[in-house]
Amino acid sequence: MDPRGITPNTSNQQLVINGDNDSATALLQEKQARRHNSLREVTFSQYMTVSILCFVNLINYMDRLTIAGVLNNVKTEFEIGDGKAGFLQTVFVVAYMLFAPIFGYLGDRYSRRVIMASGVALWSLTTFFGSFLHDYESFAFFRGLVGIGEASYSTIAPTIISDLFVGDVRSKMLAFFYFAIPVGSGLGYIVGSVVGAALGNWRYGLRVTPFFGAIAVALIIWVMEDPERGASEESHIKPTSYKDDLRALIKNPSFMLSTIAFTCVAFVTGALTWWGPQVIYLGLGLQPGNEFSFERVSLTFGAITMVSGMLGVPLGAWLGAGLQKRWGRAHPLLCGAGLLLSAPAVALALLLTEGYMYAPFALIFIGELAININWAIVADMSLYVVIPPRRSTAEAFQILISHMFGDAGSPYLVGVISESLKSYLMPSPDDLPSKSVEFRALQYALFITCFVEVLGGIFFLITSAYIVRDKLKVDRAIAATSKIV
Repeated sequence: MDPRGITPNTSNQQLVINGDNDSATALLQEKQARRHNSLREVTFSQYMTVSILCFVNLINYMDRLTIAGVLNNVKTEFEIGDGKAGFLQTVFVVAYMLFAPIFGYLGDRYSRRVIMASGVALWSLTTFFGSFLHDYESFAFFRGLVGIGEASYSTIAPTIISDLFVGDVRSKMLAFFYFAIPVGSGLGYIVGSVVGAALGNWRYGLRVTPFFGAIAVALIIWVMEDPERGASEESHIKPTSYKDDLRALIKNPSFMLSTIAFTCVAFVTGALTWWGPQVIYLGLGLQPGNEFSFERVSLTFGAITMVSGMLGVPLGAWLGAGLQKRWGRAHPLLCGAGLLLSAPAVALALLLTEGYMYAPFALIFIGELAININWAIVADMSLYVVIPPRRSTAEAFQILISHMFGDAGSPYLVGVISESLKSYLMPSPDDLPSKSVEFRALQYALFITCFVEVLGGIFFLITSAYIVRDKLKVDRAIAATSKIV
């Protein structure tokens, strides 16, 4: 019987482990190790595809954080407080996470090229037209539409890389792809502050990424490669129903625990990227003789975010690849160590902002560097503990959970806590908050991120107890339907 015609039972609870399956798994792993084991064997078309995905990821995150770079101007023009300012990011992330499962389902079954091109076109157009709106409600609505467009891309892009490469090369390509997240975030601050200041209007900063988005759509349609699902692993596992996909993911301990841990990462990065420049600006403003403008703080914060990503993402991938060969539990342990190192660095940065000029920036750099170790490793783990025809659904599920309980609410939650603390810290509720009260309220509100980082680190450590077993189950499922030569 042709093994391609077999639809295996891929439930983690029902996979049968036997000697024949172990032998098939070993042969499959040996065969995969010979395929693209070196970057020199990667074709030009594959390099172009990864470069296009990385480019779109870069402008994707530029677009998300451009507003954070001009947040003071946005608050002034719309006459809003911290709560509504944080809600602008929340409405974006809520739309993003709610539509991710839809695109995940489509991405496992239909043309990924068409889905991605349509999504990038949508968020580019809505970002551009939204920049001309002058009332807060309409502007917030268009930020939600941007989130819908970006959901189509983020759920699918990592699965294309997974279907092109295996092993160390996949890890390196994912590192290149996720390298664009902190770099794009940093560029978002820089573009927002520099372009807005140069042209005298913060809205011009929002009109930069749509131009690059149009280029990205053309590249996706005419240049990007869209491989068959599971091609790199020679997998012939057929898709199952959406209900079965979700049931299998929920029963997958490594996937669920790493998703919970990554939710903590999303919570922290969402809060820090949105409010980080603001709290440092307020703290520095309390120091005598300080002349730091908000634009300068945003520019510096953006540069720190970018450099920490340029170093942290490849460092995580390099450490992960080296240690994983010797120790199968290395990936979740590295992620946990990164969060547990980042927490005290961020706490010290918040504590020292009021009294020191450069120490907060240095500590934020250390904290972000440690967080950025996670990006490529978490993506790699999420792919290799899930079978190929289920990976877009898994990415979408992880996006939904991590954003629903992570950065969808953290900017807004921090803003609301800050507003509540202002009334508590002010001598009289009828007074306007002083600069000191504004800083102290936001500082106290942001301390919650440090506790969440510790929680995320603990969940990553627990993941290490299951990661080897769950990866082996996926290898066996693939081996059962692969042509082993």
